[in-house]
Amino acid sequence: MTGKPIDEQVPAWIREIQAYQPGRPIEEVERELGIHAVKLASNENPLGPSPMAVEAARRAMSDSNWYPDGAGYYLRKKLSEQLGMDMERLILGAGSCELIDLAARTLLTPGDNAVSSEGSFPLYYSAVRATGERLKLVPLRNFTFDLDGIARATDARTKVIYLANPNNPTGTIFLADTLDAFLARIPGSALVVLDEAYYEYADRPGYSRSLDLVREGGNLFVLRTFSKVYGLAGMRVGYAAGPAGLIAQMNKVRQPFNVSGVALAAAEAALDDLEHVRRSVENNRRGLAQLEAGLRGQAIGFVPSAANFMLVHIGAEASRIADAMLRLGVIVRPMGWMGFPEAIRVSVGTPEENDKFLTALGEARASVEGRRPQAVSPGQPRG
Repeated sequence: MTGKPIDEQVPAWIREIQAYQPGRPIEEVERELGIHAVKLASNENPLGPSPMAVEAARRAMSDSNWYPDGAGYYLRKKLSEQLGMDMERLILGAGSCELIDLAARTLLTPGDNAVSSEGSFPLYYSAVRATGERLKLVPLRNFTFDLDGIARATDARTKVIYLANPNNPTGTIFLADTLDAFLARIPGSALVVLDEAYYEYADRPGYSRSLDLVREGGNLFVLRTFSKVYGLAGMRVGYAAGPAGLIAQMNKVRQPFNVSGVALAAAEAALDDLEHVRRSVENNRRGLAQLEAGLRGQAIGFVPSAANFMLVHIGAEASRIADAMLRLGVIVRPMGWMGFPEAIRVSVGTPEENDKFLTALGEARASVEGRRPQAVSPGQPRG
């Protein structure tokens, strides 16, 4: 065969995309280093999935020879009842990641653009660039989406605007009134994709009334997921609420069996386990307080978070410190690849895992910086 290698014939806008960097699997770290590790790198629920979801998944396995319900009827029906949302306004995805991609593929045409923020979830960028169109990025302001700047960057060719609330990796939020003022400035030709993956953790007055806006006919596509508070990250199931006409068009583009039957069954059962959600939210609330107290005890800066993770500022040696922590059995995420070279992101774990993180952080900093470690505060009382 002659001519260019096939990989060189991939469009330039695809070749320039940086592949998403997942956190290292805990099994790989334990096998490589011969240690017992705790994974606090990927914003997972440390309490695991609901026992009700696990049992439902086991039962569904016996029907795995059949294709799943491509419309996810029963899960959408339950979501419709719980959210007070017409089923025609709901769509399911293989996690909210698929729905991020689906918005770009459905709406962007040659010459269009999308807008989002620097220092946010990198899949917004890859979803847009995979279509060959441009994503305009506006700098964060005080680690939070600058909605005023994003509104100014929006033009007549903007078809999609991606907002994360809370934002990953900073954990910051904007309130519903701020969103209302922003939406009033956005032309009807642009769809606002509001990523609320951490919605259940963001217990702040006036945080969100996004679903009310969808019910009222707003040009809003609200993403939520079963990966976080419901503890089903490995199942890959999320959902979105948006305009019924847009959902109908998206259903032409999405893969016909995008959510497995096992995932559908687990997610439906997880919606019924309110006690598991309550315990997960409470563990997170206490865990954030524990981490904040421990970091203050070590005089380490951080961004106060409304999610289930925290952005921690540890200086120019952040990557080396994260590697040293790995060898102490604690997996965190260095954030240079997301625009924060002097920070790491730590997920909230169990009280014991949070203590192990704080201890390992103190020891790793001392090792990298060549000094004696200070006594480490165990953090917030757990009572």
